Amino acid sequence: MARVLISMPEKFLNEIDQVAGNENRTRSELIREALRTYMFRNRVRNSQKASKNAEILDALLG
Repeated sequence: MARVLISMPEKFLNEIDQVAGNENRTRSELIREALRTYMFRNRVRNSQKASKNAEILDALLG
């Protein structure tokens, strides 16, 4: 598995570690899940925008 080095404020890292600990997960697991969730939501958002744009274009050309 590849490794990635990121920088973040110490306070934020402490919050991440606290959440991970409360959920009995590693920091890496928590961050991977957060990124998967972000990417999924981004795909959904982009899909919704594309659908809305298609509707507008269809109405204009209609």
